[in-house]
Amino acid sequence: MDKTEQILIKGCAAGERVFQTRLYDLYAPVMFGVCLRYSKNREEAEEILQEGFLRVFTYIGKFRGDGSFEGWIRKIMVNCALHRYRNQTKLQPVIRLDSSRHDVSADTDIASLLNAKELLSLIQSLPSAYRMVFNLYVFEGYKHREIAEALGISEGTSKSNLWDARAYLQKALAGKQKLVNYK
Repeated sequence: MDKTEQILIKGCAAGERVFQTRLYDLYAPVMFGVCLRYSKNREEAEEILQEGFLRVFTYIGKFRGDGSFEGWIRKIMVNCALHRYRNQTKLQPVIRLDSSRHDVSADTDIASLLNAKELLSLIQSLPSAYRMVFNLYVFEGYKHREIAEALGISEGTSKSNLWDARAYLQKALAGKQKLVNYK
């Protein structure tokens, strides 16, 4: 941890607004990207970000310096997104996909057709259960056992949701490929 981070952490732990503002300005852009991946839209991502920074400022005095400070903040943001998901899961049904309709040719480089905004939009379009598992597995590096524990599901459900998320994304990408080839 560098000297600047140490000063920011001490100032934030003391409740000094100037340091809180500087810390927020420094980390909010990156953390907003994390929140966007876990949310269905920009507004929900902003809510997760705000909740996350409230927790950062509440618990900053407990940061021990083990690992990176940015990683610690990121973990808080992911946990806020998971908490939000767990509180909403009772309201959202899981969509089952017909697995026989997900053929995407392996030799086409569909991902190269997308920019970052389009890819984020596709991830946000995933049903929430699939989006959570996909993000935790692909971006956070969680194992299915860890995902199952975090989401309160079985390992088999985690694996199935990941497979379905990939199939959903492949189907969306295949549709995009057809549009590009049609033009």
